[in-house]
Amino acid sequence: MSRIECDLLVIGAGSGGLSVAAGASQMGASVVLLEGHKMGGDCLNYGCVPSKALLASGKAAHRQAHTQAFGVADQRPQPDYAAVKDHVQAVIGTIAPVDSQERFEGLGVRVIREFGRFVSPGEVEAGPHRITARRVVIATGSSPLVPPIPGLDKVPYETNETLFGLREAPEHLLIIGGGPIGMEMAQAHVRLGCKVTVIEGLKALGKDDPEAAALVLDRLRAEGVGIAEGAMVSRIGGQAGAIEVETKDGSLFRGTHLLMAVGRKANTERLNLQAAGIETRANGIKVDDSLRTTNKRVYAIGDVSGGLQFTHVAGYHASIIIRSALFGLPSKAKTSHIPWATYTDPELAQAGLTETQARDIYGVKLEVARFDYSHNDRAIAERKAEGFIKVMVFKGRPVGATIAGHQAGELISLWSLALANRLKMSQIAAMVAPYPSISEVNKRVAGAYFTPRLFESSFVKRAVRLVQRWIP
Repeated sequence: MSRIECDLLVIGAGSGGLSVAAGASQMGASVVLLEGHKMGGDCLNYGCVPSKALLASGKAAHRQAHTQAFGVADQRPQPDYAAVKDHVQAVIGTIAPVDSQERFEGLGVRVIREFGRFVSPGEVEAGPHRITARRVVIATGSSPLVPPIPGLDKVPYETNETLFGLREAPEHLLIIGGGPIGMEMAQAHVRLGCKVTVIEGLKALGKDDPEAAALVLDRLRAEGVGIAEGAMVSRIGGQAGAIEVETKDGSLFRGTHLLMAVGRKANTERLNLQAAGIETRANGIKVDDSLRTTNKRVYAIGDVSGGLQFTHVAGYHASIIIRSALFGLPSKAKTSHIPWATYTDPELAQAGLTETQARDIYGVKLEVARFDYSHNDRAIAERKAEGFIKVMVFKGRPVGATIAGHQAGELISLWSLALANRLKMSQIAAMVAPYPSISEVNKRVAGAYFTPRLFESSFVKRAVRLVQRWIP
């Protein structure tokens, strides 16, 4: 067995692990990167990238069928599901070189294509190698959670790790789970000509603002997606092509294919964490605000650390680790400014607190500024005037923003910037957005915050009249 010593060992070549490895190596650290499966991890191969590529195909089909409002005759789309999957794989293939072993070796990283497991608090074994590192970063991500539903082990089902390999369109896709993954895949498939039913035990998009979620769900229902809420699954039966899902209230759903989209679980099974003195929690590895585990030489980032499960969070964690592990500087991860988006059409995005969360914290002192897409000229021109933005404000500073509408996932970045830097609404109002653009909704909601102060204030009106008397 060969022995390797390095400054930094990174376990997992997903987005977070790759960011740490690239940054540390280019800053002069000796870095070893372990990956026993695919470079790029879940995001590139089974998650963000293929799902957005599939959604893009669905959008193309939907646009083709809805052009009459623009003075162009509607056309019946003819989706070729196999060709759509070729598009998905082409998108993955275009991005893959950025995450490739060759690129990272070119950056000076030693890449070992093996899974890693701890054999002591300071040593990791990977195939024929035993590695000792000054610091270790666990970035193994997460996998689809498959709950022990009676009968599930006897029928074929898909997860996000297998769905993109399907070459024939499902005739009727049953989706268990009404979170972002479930709803995105529901809309993509219904737009590609499939019948789709979503079965959710609680509320669909239940972690988002209820008003924003309702807008998105209404659109999906209008497009033909069946959505059953409060439908706890009790049994699954049938066979390939004829699957049955029974719920506790006695309802029975029948379809040809089944997608499990009920959540994610942290990838910790292979790591032998006990040997390193690393504790876990129900949702992943236990970490402190600096992302350190109970073994002070080991960090955990991204999905495996048990927090928000987004690719951009893993990238943010990487920046925290670089500061702490390489320079020994204090650095803590925060969540107050982290945005997230669901890429349905319309999109749904959030940064900071929802209205409900903000009211629970700030009570009657909270103000909510709102602006509707129906007053945005670009949205009207594009026939995308459905939606709204609302910003939760406390003492002149935004504490959260909710957007449901066209390009919400793009617009939310400004509010992450505002939250991260504790900007005031006056600073957002001072921004100039090009006209006509969707981005004007961000400026206009800031204007809506000041409207009652400027145009409905008797004090302002008296001051203006007084000044006008004295101005020559």
